[in-house]
Amino acid sequence: MAESQVIFNRNAVEFVTVAAEFCAFLERAEGMNQKQFVDTMLKILPLLYLKASMLPPIELLEDEELETYVTEEIYEVLRINISGILADRDDYLEVFLPDMAYSDTPIKKTISEDLADIYQDIKDFIFVFQLGFNQTMNDALYIVKENFSLLWGQKLVNTMRALHDVRYNSDNNNEEESEEDITEDIYGDE
Repeated sequence: MAESQVIFNRNAVEFVTVAAEFCAFLERAEGMNQKQFVDTMLKILPLLYLKASMLPPIELLEDEELETYVTEEIYEVLRINISGILADRDDYLEVFLPDMAYSDTPIKKTISEDLADIYQDIKDFIFVFQLGFNQTMNDALYIVKENFSLLWGQKLVNTMRALHDVRYNSDNNNEEESEEDITEDIYGDE
């Protein structure tokens, strides 16, 4: 079966692995400190982007709508949790929207909403993929790849720009890290 070959392609399997870790991290982030959250996101997001960009060509097999997992409530709880972690650093000005060409004022976005949007698409994909039916796995992979190119890929890089600013340009981070903090970042807690 052609779809079996695509869904078990090395790049597809690696994307599934990173996508699952991205979702799991966001699901357990509640109460995390801002620095740890931002540092981890700045490591996971580029990997997620890379693995999504390496997905193999794939064809949609069915026209049926796939099951979804993320409800409005799940989405909102996740968004609120992330917003709480980022606090006053959640907002950023968006410059890569089509509406910006006709606007004299910047468009305000939030990292929490962007991450919740990405999570929704990725989690719905992971949910269907974990059901283990080759045909729906194939179609879920097709949809997530399509949505990456049309929707969440750009959102991901815009969010990384905002997270980079939080990490490296905030007043809190201008203080030099102690040698102990740097050692922990490199080697982890021993």
